[in-house]
Amino acid sequence: MAARIFIDGEAGTTGLQIKDRLAARRDITLVSIAPERRKDPAARAELLNEVDLVMLCLPDDAAREAVAMITNPVVRVIDASTAHRTAAGWEYGFPEMDRAQAARIAASRRVANPGCYPTGAIALIRPLVSAGIMPADFAVTINAVSGYSGGGKALIQRYEDPASPEPLDLPFWIYGLGLAHKHVPEIERFSLLQTRPLFLPAVGRFAQGMLVQVPLQLAALPGKPTVAAVHAALTEAYAGQAFVSVAPLADSAALERLGPEGLNDTNALRLYCFGNEHHRQVVLCALLDNLGKGASGAAVQNMNLMLGLAPETGLRQA
Repeated sequence: MAARIFIDGEAGTTGLQIKDRLAARRDITLVSIAPERRKDPAARAELLNEVDLVMLCLPDDAAREAVAMITNPVVRVIDASTAHRTAAGWEYGFPEMDRAQAARIAASRRVANPGCYPTGAIALIRPLVSAGIMPADFAVTINAVSGYSGGGKALIQRYEDPASPEPLDLPFWIYGLGLAHKHVPEIERFSLLQTRPLFLPAVGRFAQGMLVQVPLQLAALPGKPTVAAVHAALTEAYAGQAFVSVAPLADSAALERLGPEGLNDTNALRLYCFGNEHHRQVVLCALLDNLGKGASGAAVQNMNLMLGLAPETGLRQA
């Protein structure tokens, strides 16, 4: 029998994207609340407790409330909000984070979907800490830019609706200027860092896509690694992965520019190591779709693992 899936918050940006990825599948059954009962808390609680798996696409407080409503121990949950990413009892939903993480997700009943920025940042930093190239207390700087869809319906409307009461047409803007972005705790924890990273996000005038950058002065690292050693650590960490790949050094060196939209509508994550051995500098960069591997695609990949299905099912790799 096909597993029954309920997307709580299916009208939001992430919910709609998940629904779109699952619409044509016959190995799961999507269920929803009847229109006439959508404002009935009892109907919502009933559905939350009778399906096999719930996808929460809600604001943080609403996600916590939904979890509290689930009393059936059999129901499995994927939370796409920030609410449970560092919470006890929740598995972090980045299957490629290490070699055992996919199995942990498959065995878990509570999985927190990663943030889009953290997905890129952790993918770049964690292998270097694990390999001993970067000390856990190293002062890391992360710069990133996302398409405006990362801001949800409100920001999409400001960019795309001419009748918006607060139209926005800035080509590029930085935010999180208080240096207290809500994604920092998960970046620090799952990158294995012991020092809070400095993270500055930005938004560009494009709908979706993302670049996450980590600049490194190689001479500041204790072992003074080469560009090749940094690249090798990334390559080894993701060897054989379906969705995460590392560009060969020659390919990265041949690039004149890298835009943020190259992996849109896929669940792929492509890592680059731009290095200059003469100047002893590296810029690590992650390219992904903020709505794909950064949100809805990741949720579907985690759902596949939790249901015992091939993780690639229903997802574009590139």
